[in-house]
Amino acid sequence: MAYLQTKAISQAARVRRLYKESLRNLQAYYIERHLYRYHAVLLRQRFDENKDINDVRKAKEVLQAGEHELFLKAHPQPIKYPDSPGGVAYGREPWVPDWLIDHWHPSERKQYPDYFAKREKAKLEYIDRWNKKYGVTETPDTKTSA
Repeated sequence: MAYLQTKAISQAARVRRLYKESLRNLQAYYIERHLYRYHAVLLRQRFDENKDINDVRKAKEVLQAGEHELFLKAHPQPIKYPDSPGGVAYGREPWVPDWLIDHWHPSERKQYPDYFAKREKAKLEYIDRWNKKYGVTETPDTKTSA
């Protein structure tokens, strides 16, 4: 969940984020490239008019007004990258557990002999590391009955 905000954002970062989101919003409204470019230039002019504000309170008010304006003029179906949160392909790639490969049919395993040889070696190394760290666990068939 790297897309979640976990720290404070500076004023400059908020302005950059507002500008980028505003451009994406314009891109959603104006599909033709020349119309989008015209409105993007007008948007940049609005940002440039306010770039020299030195009063912190005034700059914060202008930023909040811009964020509110973007909220009011947001496109009902914003453009999102397919793999980004909210995109059509976000989280679509399934997670396949590693143990499923152990259940392959022997004829399927014969197609990849090098891979399965390395895999068996890695599994034995993992078991050895586990036994060294946690000790050997007793299974029901290795227990002696009293």
